Amino acid sequence: MLYQLFDWLRQMGIKIPGGALFQFITFRVLLAVLFSLVITMIFGKRLINYLLKKQVGETVRDLGLAGEQQKKGTPTMGGFIIILAILIPTLLLANLNKAYIRLMIFSTLWLGMIGFIDDYLKLRAKRIAKEQGVAYKKGDKDGLAGWFKILGQVVLGVVVGATLYYNGNTKVWREYVGQNTPSDTTGLKVVTLGKEKKLFVEAKEPITTIPFVKNHEFNYSKLLPQALRGFTWILYIVIVIFIITAVSNGANLTDGLDGLATGTSAIVGVCLGIFAYASGNIRFAEYLNIMYIPNLGELSIFIGALVGACVGFLWYNAYPAQVFMGDTGSLTLGGIIAALAIIVRKEWLIPIFCGVFLVENLSVVLQVTYFKYTKKKYGEGRRIFLMSPLHHHYQKLGYHESKIVTRFWIVTILCVAFAIATLKIR
Repeated sequence: MLYQLFDWLRQMGIKIPGGALFQFITFRVLLAVLFSLVITMIFGKRLINYLLKKQVGETVRDLGLAGEQQKKGTPTMGGFIIILAILIPTLLLANLNKAYIRLMIFSTLWLGMIGFIDDYLKLRAKRIAKEQGVAYKKGDKDGLAGWFKILGQVVLGVVVGATLYYNGNTKVWREYVGQNTPSDTTGLKVVTLGKEKKLFVEAKEPITTIPFVKNHEFNYSKLLPQALRGFTWILYIVIVIFIITAVSNGANLTDGLDGLATGTSAIVGVCLGIFAYASGNIRFAEYLNIMYIPNLGELSIFIGALVGACVGFLWYNAYPAQVFMGDTGSLTLGGIIAALAIIVRKEWLIPIFCGVFLVENLSVVLQVTYFKYTKKKYGEGRRIFLMSPLHHHYQKLGYHESKIVTRFWIVTILCVAFAIATLKIR
């Protein structure tokens, strides 16, 4: 809104001191980071006090983990402040006419709403149990049904996939590779890079970045036989749905230790910001030989707000946590990261830079699958890990919570560095 205001004043010929700074994306990105930090720092404490007053506390199951009883009563639903710290700077500083910004605002609100309802229903069940004098057990069917969460993620996947496939403002441009420059340049973008002019052509099919290959591109239509390529849009949307569901649930599973999901999301956000900046700048895209995605620059403001919100939330969420984000935050952060990765066409790099989310997901799947298999075969369920998700396995081994979190952050930094390096590894 501030961007629109200053832009309108500029068009009207009204000069405001400092107003010209709002034309620079880098300035607005820095402001977005600062605004989100201020929002989380100032309003975070107020939210914690409000949640404590309303007795919106976490219920802890007895899992035999060190320090788990100290977490009892810690306020949850703190993800609400993360959502506000992302949306307010974005609404103030970003160009709201851009399709990518609108798509990310919708994604944040949609998954935030699903997570909020889930947390609210759990807290309501806890309150009812207290009023009835019945012992409340976490894990009872008191929140949203699992299928309803999946349905919400599917809806988001359909919206994101359909927008990227059909919206003309979300297309990818690649360098024209024809032998001769065509006389008719309709549908081509002429770009001057230094003393050299180059042609860019709009990609007609959904393409993405694939690591370790020469041209770094993969066309989703190649997954289908020639006769079925008219249905590429269905395949693309199904893939988007799978990615959003997997990453969102991975972030949810990772949110089991103080600061783990928050810090990991902040580091991944920095990675996505670098990808967005490189792909949105035609000079960097040409230098790195990666696809050029116009209109991507404004997305940096949203990502800046995301990183600032996560770092600011860590002030209260780091060990020992004063507030938990709940599903309100974890589902939203995972969905945001997945949507951003798909938008910047780096979804095939998710297993690398979201390595922690992936391992947490796999640890649960392997544990459950192996337990069921051994129970059926031997009559007694056996386990691969002492406990899943993986961070609880290390707790069982005697590692302190803060050490586990810090080492998972370090692993995420290494994964992010490797993911960025793949842009030049062929």
